Amino acid sequence: MKILYAASEAQPFVATGGLADVAGSLPKSLVEEGCECSVIMPYYKKSISAADQKTLKFVTEFYVPVGWRSQYCGVFKTVISGVTYYLIDNEYYFARDFGIYGYFDDAERFAFFSRAVLETIKHTGEVPDIINSNDWQCALIPVYFNIYYRYQHDMRKIRNVFTIHNIAYQGKYGFDLLEDILSIPRHMAMLVEYDGDINLMKGALEVADKITTVSSTYAEEIFDPWFACGLDRALSNKKFKTCGFLNGIDLDAHNPATDKAIAEKFSVKKKSGKKTCKSALLEKVGLPNGDEPVIAIVSRLVEHKGVDLIREVFDDIVNMGYKAVVLGSGDGEYESFFHEAQNRHPGKVSFVCGYVPDLARMIYAGADMFLMPSKSEPCGLAQMISLRYGTIPVVRATGGLKDSIIDCGDESGTGFTFLTYNAHDMLASIQRAYELYNDSKAWGALVTRAMKADFSWKQSAKLYIGLYEELYNWGVT
Repeated sequence: MKILYAASEAQPFVATGGLADVAGSLPKSLVEEGCECSVIMPYYKKSISAADQKTLKFVTEFYVPVGWRSQYCGVFKTVISGVTYYLIDNEYYFARDFGIYGYFDDAERFAFFSRAVLETIKHTGEVPDIINSNDWQCALIPVYFNIYYRYQHDMRKIRNVFTIHNIAYQGKYGFDLLEDILSIPRHMAMLVEYDGDINLMKGALEVADKITTVSSTYAEEIFDPWFACGLDRALSNKKFKTCGFLNGIDLDAHNPATDKAIAEKFSVKKKSGKKTCKSALLEKVGLPNGDEPVIAIVSRLVEHKGVDLIREVFDDIVNMGYKAVVLGSGDGEYESFFHEAQNRHPGKVSFVCGYVPDLARMIYAGADMFLMPSKSEPCGLAQMISLRYGTIPVVRATGGLKDSIIDCGDESGTGFTFLTYNAHDMLASIQRAYELYNDSKAWGALVTRAMKADFSWKQSAKLYIGLYEELYNWGVT
């Protein structure tokens, strides 16, 4: 099978979130499992390093229809770990100074990109069996395919998969963009129309052959109005083509036995280095060394990450006997709260505002518990990384957190979970973690189980291949 994986960002070129990690890791695992996989993404000239740009080779150029006009498109490519990367070049759309998203014309930029993906297939002759498009920025790929390309001879056998990484981001725009910007004929408006506006994700849901999410629980949750962010009516008749596969993590990139950012390397067979990492972390963040458990938070400080729950009982957590290390930024009210908490609890709380990658690794390696009480979490990677480093997650049982963390209520548990979105239910799980921490033998066994948990991309890749094979075999007798 030939898979074309379309994403608005991908490692190793540019990353703003988890999508880039998936687009950098899943295709590599698909290749290792015997597929032929390519990644296609925009060429962000001012965000991609000069060294990475030097590896790119020019392939072809052509013009892409965007509304009533045609826009230049250049195609560059490189091969990394067996994966071919195609980068779509247009300097007006993608060579911008301030990041890759958040511009007034994002609808036009990613409409161009979506159409350019399909035109690239035509001009290069590299026709995939499956196109897997990701999130709203690529949602018009299956829409344009159905309007303009489905009946072209070389492309008629292509199947489309659409993956939702976070349903909260849907690509909503005014209806006036329909023809002049998005190139969608008025008689096809029903594909993208939703509640009187254009909703790009809704269009992909309508026409994709399969819909996937990044965990099996999230695939169920998005049919609930609580989680669907308004799209539950559009999804209500699409359960038959929706499924969820838990993301993995790069085990080489997150490996305490080889990580150069931590104070002492350690492994499941030799865990003694974790104590050194804890001491180094406390020194780094200005807290005194000691035997108290360290509970860590590495997160965007926004409501849906559960920070309102943490704020409600944070003093209780510290007074229970914990030291707390917090790394993150977000809403001003939460940043102010953690600054104040640091001042209220000297020697017990450290808050670093922002995101420092090496400090994050020190936290994963040196903390005892990792707190992640999200209101919703499509997949989540931090809880898997913390397990890899023997740091025990305390999470709310939602989305990928539910699918990846087994509660310590039995001997196979890897963390502590709570179900209801309630601060005191969260506090009870933190209390259980504190009590088990004081039983050194039981805690050591828990850390061992955590570090042995397998969240490699190999498992996820096999599930995706099963789905792709199902589509590939449609119509085959």
